[in-house]
Amino acid sequence: MSTLFEPFDLSGTTLRNRIVMAPLTRSRAPTDIADERVALYYAQRATAGLIVSEGTPISREGQGYLFNPGIFTPEQIAGWRLVTDSVHAVGGRMFAQLWHVGRVSHPSIQDDGKTPVSASSLQAVGAQAFGYDADGVPALIDTPAPRQLATDEIPRIVEDFAQAAANAIEAGFDGVEIHGANGYLHEQFMNPLVNDRTDRYAADTLENRLRFTLEVVDAVIARIGVNRVAIRLSPYGQLFDMPLHPEIDATYTALARELGARGLAYVHLMDQSGFRVGEKTVDVGTETRFDALLRAMKSHLPKTALILAGGMNRERAEQLIAAGAIDLAAFGVSYIANPDLVERLRNEWPLATPDRATFYGGDARGYNDYPPYRVAA
Repeated sequence: MSTLFEPFDLSGTTLRNRIVMAPLTRSRAPTDIADERVALYYAQRATAGLIVSEGTPISREGQGYLFNPGIFTPEQIAGWRLVTDSVHAVGGRMFAQLWHVGRVSHPSIQDDGKTPVSASSLQAVGAQAFGYDADGVPALIDTPAPRQLATDEIPRIVEDFAQAAANAIEAGFDGVEIHGANGYLHEQFMNPLVNDRTDRYAADTLENRLRFTLEVVDAVIARIGVNRVAIRLSPYGQLFDMPLHPEIDATYTALARELGARGLAYVHLMDQSGFRVGEKTVDVGTETRFDALLRAMKSHLPKTALILAGGMNRERAEQLIAAGAIDLAAFGVSYIANPDLVERLRNEWPLATPDRATFYGGDARGYNDYPPYRVAA
């Protein structure tokens, strides 16, 4: 049998296989609380070795999109408990992805119409949040220039992450994945072309550039235990006006060294070495460098599992695992239309094609109604 389908010990949590359902924003929680429909969606996909939840905001301030279930109120905790109970009932395992979008938000989402906050004072040019337009209708809206967080405010954000982690454990999650990818708050601290601070969180040195992320990691570890803590990163990603910079390799190698020393449950990398603008794929010439960075980061994670997402299929997953380059393989879009993805991959059955028109928002269509594969009689 392929190693992909064998059990894996994830820092003391036994996974039934090495296939991970990557976090997928679906915007199906009209009150920002997970409900029975969300629980069914995840339970349908619980044959994955590990499910990582959609990004779940740690606070109202950290939210950038409507209709995403948060993890900061008692009602939200109860909603997620319904989800985790459903996943566990069919033998699944699930981590919560803890999310603060930073500057990728809009006043219409924030309490009292406040300006979104960030490590930076720079606007994310071309970025859009999903908020309310001038007529009060949900819509994609350009993000404004953020308010730069004062130095003495940052401990509050760190505590919000730690409390959200505790809330996630109360909600029954097996652990948490800190969302440090995709141009959101953590990257806004780490990228020297975005972070324009002059304090000890400035991007002038590696230590300062990584300070916020490592403070969050340490606070979450202190609250729930290192074996339940993970992080997602996207080196070479350029989402939401996150420009490439010369210090990428040094930054992420140093971060991997620090994370490896702490012994996290896993580090989850998203391969965004190529990205899309409209329908055009932009070649940023980083594929070889990403592969080299992957190897470098893996070398600093002797006791920490490495997950890779992005363009994954069975062949690539098996090759990378066999080569020791990664430990688990994450599949994203494939899981939308294939709730039985593990069996489809195992038996080499064809994959269903998802309906992109139903990716975000709406009802059960394109969410709960994709059937499992049926073998012809």
